[in-house]
Parts: sequence; C-alpha cells; structure tokens
Amino acid sequence: MTDTSTDTAPARDLTATPDAASLHTPVIAWFDQHARDLPWRRPEAGAWGVMVSEFMLQQTPVNRVIPVYEQWLARWPRPADLAADAPGEAVRAWGRLGYPRRALRLHGAAQAITERHGGDVPSQHAQLLSLPGIGEYTAAAVASFAYGQRHPVLDTNVRRVFARAATGIQYPPTATTAAERKLARALLPEDETTAARWAAASMELGALVCTAKNEDCSRCPIAMRCAWRLAGKPAHTGPARRAQTYAGTDRQVRGKLLAVLRDAVTPVEQSALDAVWHEPVQRARALDGLVADGLVEPLENGAYRLPLR
Repeated sequence: MTDTSTDTAPARDLTATPDAASLHTPVIAWFDQHARDLPWRRPEAGAWGVMVSEFMLQQTPVNRVIPVYEQWLARWPRPADLAADAPGEAVRAWGRLGYPRRALRLHGAAQAITERHGGDVPSQHAQLLSLPGIGEYTAAAVASFAYGQRHPVLDTNVRRVFARAATGIQYPPTATTAAERKLARALLPEDETTAARWAAASMELGALVCTAKNEDCSRCPIAMRCAWRLAGKPAHTGPARRAQTYAGTDRQVRGKLLAVLRDAVTPVEQSALDAVWHEPVQRARALDGLVADGLVEPLENGAYRLPLR
C-alpha cells in the first residue's frame, strides 16, 4: 500500500526532550506482550532467515509469506545453498508472492554473501548495503533485527506511526523524506539493545494497531501521547491515496506467464504462453518485460524457460 501526503505539516522536535524516551517504554512493553510469533523472529532463524523475510515481506502480507518462507529455508538453509542453485529455481520457489524480481535480487545477494563473506550474512551496515538488491531499509532491518544494532528502520508501518504520534498528520509522504529520517534518528533510543527492540516494536504497532485504515486507538499504548489523536485526528489533506490495481494490468499478465513457466519442467513453447492471455500486444509486452528483467530466458528454438544462470 502506498501512502501519500503533503510535507507541509511541521514535525515536533523531539530531540533532547523527554518525549522520545516516554514513547519507548510503553511501546516496547506492548510489543513484549502482543508481538506475533513469526518464524523469522525466532532465534533459529539467524541473519539469513531475517534477510529472506525482509525480501519477501516487501509489499506482501505476512500470511502469504510464511508458507513460502518456511519452504525456502528448508530448501536453502544458508546463502551458499541458494547461490549454488540456478536463479530460475529461486523464481520458481517464489511462487505467487508477487514482484518476482525480488527472488532474483535475493539470489544475487546470496551469491555475493558466498563470494565475499564466506557464506555468512555480514553484520556491518555498510557491508549489507553493498550487497546487490539491498537498499537502506533492508540493510538497517537486517542489522537491527538480526544483529541487535542501533539503526532507524523506516518501513511504511513505522513511518505511519511516527507521522501520527510525533508529527500529527494521518499519513506520511509518498517517499521517505529527510525530515522523516531526522525524526527517526531523534526517536531512536541510545542503548543499542533498546534501539533494536524499539525498531521491531514500532513496526509491529503500525502493522497491528496504528493501521492505514481503522486504527484502534483504544489498544494503542501511546494514544495519550499521540499528536494526531490529540489534534482531533485531522483528515488527510494531501493528494488522494490511490489503491493499487491488478486486474487487467501488465503485472497480471506477467504473473500468468510466469505461472506457466514455474509449473513446467521443460522449456515452454510460445503457443502455451499465448494461451494464457487473449490480447496479443499486451501479452508480448509482458513477455518482453520478463525477458528484460532476467526472469525468463528465450531459447533459440523459440521456447522459453526460467533462467539457468
């Protein structure tokens, strides 16, 4: 889901005030009591399990991720296991999670981890950030959740919690701003262990209570301190928040084409791909896009397969 908003509402300066610290204790206490038991939060998940979950959870609900995550870790328990397999197998195992380029990026990260770091997910933020397919959010999330380090972790849920509790607006801007990063750093506890716990707790609060729609302030541990609630919950005044569409889009066509290729054990003839979508121009455009993205490999005989290299 994409959040949109204007950037004009002034953020309260929480630096060097007791306000920031006053948020940490109730949110972390709430998390201690209400956190979901998710497989990537268990000690046995390790840094690789955390990294896999972060790739899979981008724009995908938890309930869809869990079964694919468990199958993935059973098949590829270490980065080197995935790196040794063909990238097409990562795309196949990705199933219907959506945005399958994430599977290729995760495969590329596994190869880099194997080649540069002896098969162990690096613990340093800069090393994580240098891996292919990993941006600022994922690097901070792995460093924080897997290694207990002190980093601001800004996903959509956290940004919404901070926008409401600290800034007093309903939704954060479309893209993360410098002001949001400054605020996240101001709110970050000084103690490393507490900071890592705060990152997970504020994210869970946004996922379960301070949701994009139908927020439940009666369950919120910081409702009495929330700037947006105290201001009377002023309505969003920025651009309309558009829901993502899927039916009839190139994304849907790409998904149908990939489904045929995932289910096949041998290369797929063009005629089999032609059968999945009625409109030839859109179908050809979607197939060309899959080839350009490295998700599909065309063969000399006109057939197609998932990539082997």
